[in-house]
Order: sequence, then C-alpha cells, then structure tokens
Amino acid sequence: MHNIYFGGLDFGSSGARITIINERKEIIYSGSNSKDYYLTKPKSWLLNCESLLSHIPYKIKQKLIRISVSGTSGTLLACQANGYALGDAIPYYQTCDVNEKRLKSIAGTNEFLNNQFSGLAKALQLVDIYGQDILLRHQSDWISGWLMNNWLFGEEGNNIKLGWDIINNSWPESFRLNTWHNGLPEIKRSGLSLGIIKKKLVQKLKLNSNLLIVAGTTDSNAAYIASDVKQDEGLSILGTTLVLKKFIKEPVNYPGISIHRVGNEWICGGASNAGCGVLSKFFSNSEIEDLSKQINPSRETNLKYLPLNCKGERFPVNDPLLKPILEPRPVSDALFLHAIFEGLANIELNGWNKIKELTGSFPKKIISIGGGAKNPQWRSIRQKCLNIPIISCNKNTSYGSALIALSAK
Repeated sequence: MHNIYFGGLDFGSSGARITIINERKEIIYSGSNSKDYYLTKPKSWLLNCESLLSHIPYKIKQKLIRISVSGTSGTLLACQANGYALGDAIPYYQTCDVNEKRLKSIAGTNEFLNNQFSGLAKALQLVDIYGQDILLRHQSDWISGWLMNNWLFGEEGNNIKLGWDIINNSWPESFRLNTWHNGLPEIKRSGLSLGIIKKKLVQKLKLNSNLLIVAGTTDSNAAYIASDVKQDEGLSILGTTLVLKKFIKEPVNYPGISIHRVGNEWICGGASNAGCGVLSKFFSNSEIEDLSKQINPSRETNLKYLPLNCKGERFPVNDPLLKPILEPRPVSDALFLHAIFEGLANIELNGWNKIKELTGSFPKKIISIGGGAKNPQWRSIRQKCLNIPIISCNKNTSYGSALIALSAK
C-alpha cells in the first residue's frame, strides 16, 4: 500500500497528544488538546481522544492503518465488563491508605507492591469502594478498550505497578486467593495487535474501517522510545513529574524503581512527585519564560527547596509523608523560580545517584524530553549540578507511541 500511516496517542497528566508518521518515521501530522482534560475523569479522556482523532485530515485518516495508545503509568480505574467507568480514576501520584495488614498479606515482602503508592494499594481501595465484581484498568488500556469496544486486554508495562511480573509473565500467586483477581486484564506485550477500531467510531469520525489498535505502553516508555536513548545514556522526562530512565543489563528490585521491557532491552525507571507541576502552581508558561531570562545559572540561591507537587515522594526516596519545602519565598519571583529549578535539579541528581547505586553506572549523557526540556536556564542549572552533557529531544511521547504502531506485529 502506498503512503500508509501509523498513529500514536498519548495521555499525560495535563493533556493529550497525537502524532502520525509514515513508513520512514517522518511526522505527517500532529496535534494536542488540553481543553477540559482531567487526569481523574475518564469521560474527559474520551472527549479529548475524539477531538484529536476528528481533526486529522480526511486523506490521512483513510490511510491510517495502525494506532497505539500510551498513558500515565499507575493511573487506575474501576469499570464494568462493558467498559463503563464506575467513577473517577485514582491518579498515579496519589497514596491510598488501605488496611496495612491486608496489603501486606497480599504483597508479602515485595516492597514495590507493599506501599501506599503502589497499584495494588489503589486496586484494593477501588475494590473497597465498588466491590469485587469489577474490572481494574489503567488509563491507556481503558482507552484502547474504548477504541475497540473490548476491555479484555492490558499492556504489560502499564500493569507492573499493579503487580504483573514482567520477568515471569504472571500475576503473583497471592492474587489468586482474591475474587477481584478475575477483574485483572489479559496481559499483552507492547506492540502486539489487539483488535480493529469499532464501527461506531469509524462512522462518527470517518476513520479507516480496518484501523488496527496496537498495545501501547506507559507515557514514560513512549518518551524513551521517542528519544532513541543509547545504552550509555539516560533519559530525564521533565513533565508534570520528573521521570528518569536508563538501560540496564539485569533487572533490579528497589522501592520506587520499576523495570520495563522496551523492545528487547531491560529499562529501569524512577518517578518523582516533583516536576513541572509545581511550577504551574505559581507561574504561567509566559511568566516562566520571562522570569527565566533574569536567571544567572552560574550563581546559586542557597535556598534548599524540595519542590514536590504534593505531600509524599516515590523516588529517589519512598516516603508517603514527605512534605514539600518551598519557603522562605524571596521577594524576587525570578529568584524564587531559580531556587525551584535548583531543587528540581538536586532531586534529579539524587535520582541518578540512586540508579547508579542500584545498577553500577551513571549515564555519560542525559537526553531530556518534555516541556521543561525546552528551558535553557533550567538546562544550564541541571548541567552544572549533574556535571555531564545534557541535550534536549524535540520529539514527544505520542511520537514514541506512533513508532510502536509502526513496528507492530
């Protein structure tokens, strides 16, 4: 077929994106939408998804043959067998104060699961609210299900925080003792074909009737794929939260560290609750751009901030009670912004040091992706703090999702 196209949808913390590429990996079309997008509201995911798909030019739609969806890792919701969302999703950054004894009885000595940030803790809270007879689905899996009208499947990377053992390809044996185990998805590897787009969307949005839905991945894995990170490099994703990812030779086990399979490689990742989200609480994008020009990265503020988006931290330390430190606030807004940048850079350094401790190596170069990667003053502060080269990638997560669709099996 001549001029066939491949699409990627990505749903992040504050909006959704789409990228469509050709067989040569060239971008043919892209778009984004954040209007009325709420991370905890499944209905808003669908409205944004429809909007993005509807705005694709008709000629491109008709030659779009495969599409993949990535989403925030760890954002979990409860739905019925027909996909009907029973309520709001629990976002990835939220702790769940469930019965500690019950959590431990299921998680055992697995510290990755036996903590308030885990997908298992979120699942138990949803079961407490809606009962045992529910489906538990992560953001991208639920949206992929909606595109097909089939909520049977879940992609392996999205389900690691819930307990999927990516090495042994199985759910923990302890899960089988619980009725809600029946509501877990049938796991598929990223890049495998799931099914055809439902007829209702074909008619409504004028899509190709043979459009194939492909198992996607997490938003941070999509960023890793988009950035084309080499084995001796690291990826820093500067989005609403700060995520670090790096190639490893063998899987490691540590609270706050997740292990993923990207292609045929093992990737370790850690996600902080700090990131650009804290900046948006104080400044608009235009204010950040203007104030950044007043910052001299070679100087230090000596304000030791811990700029978490909310109470609790996942990585480089796992502490659900850790509180943000954003005081004292100086009179100068530029100095305040400078100090936040320094605090974020310090968290990034601590994160890479923790990954070095676990894997034995520090990256020789950092690739940066996400909105924060575009800020030159922040990049200079980070480079001074990390003391290694830092370059920015201009691709986005939906481009990574489109590459998954392109290489699908």
